[in-house]
Amino acid sequence: MSNQDQPMDQAQEPINEAELESQITDVEGELTVLQQKLEQAEAAVQEEKDRALRIAAEMENLRRRAAQDVEKAHKFALEKFAGDLLPVIDSLERALELSDRDNEQLKPTLEGVELTLRSMLATVSKFGVEVIDPQGTPFDPNKHQAMSMIENPDVAPNTVLAVMQKGYELNGRVIRPAMVMVARAPSVNTSA
Repeated sequence: MSNQDQPMDQAQEPINEAELESQITDVEGELTVLQQKLEQAEAAVQEEKDRALRIAAEMENLRRRAAQDVEKAHKFALEKFAGDLLPVIDSLERALELSDRDNEQLKPTLEGVELTLRSMLATVSKFGVEVIDPQGTPFDPNKHQAMSMIENPDVAPNTVLAVMQKGYELNGRVIRPAMVMVARAPSVNTSA
């Protein structure tokens, strides 16, 4: 009988079961280690994804806040300058209120003051400054400063009776409240 005629089982060396079990245990151990490394890598990837998302959200918030700050800076950059112009406007208005309109010699001067006042108001209006003139409206503590209260049965309580000094706001923000006189309800006389 030649080598080729021998059965296959006899041609191969017998497998050592202990060695085979050792190899299987080694492979299982390596597989466990690889699975642990894979889980760690997946956890690290997830952490990095979460961190990237947080950083992206932080960047978006910073961008939005910076845009809001720039918008506010543009809107209110003129606040101090506008506030410094208000006494000039007040003086022009007072000059017109106190002047003698019947005096023919003052008419050209008064016309010049009126034109200057209109021009000044138009210019500040272009930059978002608006007049608060609350005559006859309900008192608003956000826009008005009550200087006094007067009993008046002809109007509703807390109605602005007189404006002592107009207020102004810049792009919706009050830069000077209007100084006003407010109506209050007549006191009830209890001695009758």
